[in-house]
Amino acid sequence: MLLSLVLHTYSMRYLLPSVVLLGTAPTYVLAWGVWRLLSAFLPARFYQALDDRLYCVYQSMVLFFFENYTGVQMQLCIQTLPQYFEKVKVSPTPTLRTPFPVDWIVADILAIRQNALGHVRYVLKEGLKWLPLYGFYFAQHGGIYVKRSAKFNEKEMRNKLQSYVNAGTPMYLVIFPEGTRYNPEQTKVLSASQAFAAQRGLAVLKHVLTPRIKATHVAFDCMKNYLDAIYDVTVVYEGKDNGVQRRESPTMTEFLCKECPKIHIHIDRIDKKDVPEEQEHMRRWLHERFEIKDKMLIEFYESPDPERRKRFPGKSVNSKLSIKKTLPSMLILSGLTAGMLMTDAGRKLYVNTWIYGTLLGCLWVTIKA
Repeated sequence: MLLSLVLHTYSMRYLLPSVVLLGTAPTYVLAWGVWRLLSAFLPARFYQALDDRLYCVYQSMVLFFFENYTGVQMQLCIQTLPQYFEKVKVSPTPTLRTPFPVDWIVADILAIRQNALGHVRYVLKEGLKWLPLYGFYFAQHGGIYVKRSAKFNEKEMRNKLQSYVNAGTPMYLVIFPEGTRYNPEQTKVLSASQAFAAQRGLAVLKHVLTPRIKATHVAFDCMKNYLDAIYDVTVVYEGKDNGVQRRESPTMTEFLCKECPKIHIHIDRIDKKDVPEEQEHMRRWLHERFEIKDKMLIEFYESPDPERRKRFPGKSVNSKLSIKKTLPSMLILSGLTAGMLMTDAGRKLYVNTWIYGTLLGCLWVTIKA
């Protein structure tokens, strides 16, 4: 009985956030859809401005649960990062995967601290476009779905990025160069990554995978005259390691169950003039950046000096997100959803949004495939 109570209490930790985050999705999509229709005859910048604001509201609610609710400590080690919005390409070490890790939250964590949360756009693996409601909306917000390796459609990605540049879209573009998740238990993936590097005369990496260049090169080539800088981000989730080895990033469930008490984030700002433009030169440059990451992680886990272990080099600060930035969004979306569910017409609209919104979204991504 005691074990059952413990397990029940554990599951409740993520039940409330899950219900609110998923439960408010139809409300959010309806609000966005109404604005999309109303703005059909307005200049694109008006639609984009309010869409960014709506996205900021939803993601602020996400951060309420992932920062304020969990009480996770954010240890930020920042190298020359300005406190204002820049048009940037963010290159975190982790990669998106299923079942839904929290790596993508890192971009939100940084963006909200620069008042740029609404401008975050992701380069995502193609399978995520099938997520009910979210998959369709991410593409409308400026997300770019890409296929791996030989199936990568460079022309399509260039066209989308160029359209954003031409429209002057504020951009906090997030790319995960590793292409797949790092997991030391998947020895075949790790061995293949290290063999790939060795065959090309590149340094063999221990705590990160060999980065892929295609999407990174296309993004920079299209936006080199539009971007201000690149943020090179390295992340460690404390509680997911054994003290001597980097582990895969936690799932959303694990994170909301407070299995990750602290996140260490190292951010290095790279001016765009310091990035080589030719693809092979950029490949070497990107791999050198990952060598730096690898050395930092080796120091983080394996330094013989206890004072240098479990921390990134440089000054680190504990950055606490004010609840004033997140709670209002949670209350607004939850209140609107609760109000909708209190009437028969509202409940019908809510259910139809889930059903038909998902079907229309899948139809749209199929046509666009």
